[in-house]
Amino acid sequence: MNVRLLYFASLADCAGCSEEMRQTAAATPRDLYAEVSRAHAFALAPERVRVAVNGAMASWEHALADGDEIVFLPPVSGG
Repeated sequence: MNVRLLYFASLADCAGCSEEMRQTAAATPRDLYAEVSRAHAFALAPERVRVAVNGAMASWEHALADGDEIVFLPPVSGG
């Protein structure tokens, strides 16, 4: 299936982009995060990241579908 990924803050820095289209066999955001973590050397564990699917906060076990937009949201700090 094809999905659109959006990255913010430190994850965008590691990935070298803020979004990408990806072909994947991942069934859940947890599986997808593991896949992109290997590809982009993300250091953050999933427990430190929030996930949204199609504009709504989702669980790490949410079933993904072709065409989904997945956002991985790392912790951020501001000043």
